[in-house]
Amino acid sequence: MMREDERIDDLQLAGMRILQKNSGFRFGMDAVLLSDFARVEENDRVADFGTGTGILPLLLAGRGRGRHIDAFEIQYDMADMARRSVALNGLEERICIHAMPVEEADSAVAPGTLDAILCNPPYGLPGTTLLNPQEALSIARHQTKEGLKAWFAMAYRLLRGKGRFAMIYPAPRMLEAMQALEKARLAPKRFRLIYPHADKPANLVLIEAMKDAKPMLHPEPPLIVYEADGSMTAELRRIYHITD
Repeated sequence: MMREDERIDDLQLAGMRILQKNSGFRFGMDAVLLSDFARVEENDRVADFGTGTGILPLLLAGRGRGRHIDAFEIQYDMADMARRSVALNGLEERICIHAMPVEEADSAVAPGTLDAILCNPPYGLPGTTLLNPQEALSIARHQTKEGLKAWFAMAYRLLRGKGRFAMIYPAPRMLEAMQALEKARLAPKRFRLIYPHADKPANLVLIEAMKDAKPMLHPEPPLIVYEADGSMTAELRRIYHITD
């Protein structure tokens, strides 16, 4: 099950475990925040665009959300590791990892059948960040020249009427993301800004859009990650299910 340069991490959630590389891309706080923000019901059929390690499907399953989850990952090695993490948790009948580009997702999922789609996309744009010399890290952290346009178009195709699309993205590029969603006929409905500290600018934003919905934007309370002393805020502890 576990291969060289891999380790098994405990997600501290319903006994869930995940395989990750000792060196290379590993999931971060983004996925945890998105899994909490996204409105996914117990019986929903869900997709995860760019699943990476498979962390989002595992977090949803650990929270008892999502009847079936199709997760897409373009990197074969990463998809293989995610698939083995699914097997490690005995979730093969609930989570299906597809080693294919998001742009081809409609070959695995019938159009108009999904209740929700989650997306933790690469944040970098060509020419705006230094490309990582390791190909896997580069793919995970940088968008293609097409950006998210093709992903939003595929989300519209796969979602049922009034289906939900939730994503996390850099806060300074929130307007860009919302405009692109609107062009894809995914109306932004909710957003929540994420602040590393109360006295610092927001660095990330959580956005939920809805297919073919009327425009009406609902801001949610800000999410502050750390107290002044560096400890987790009460809200972050709730998200991580830390009670002590």
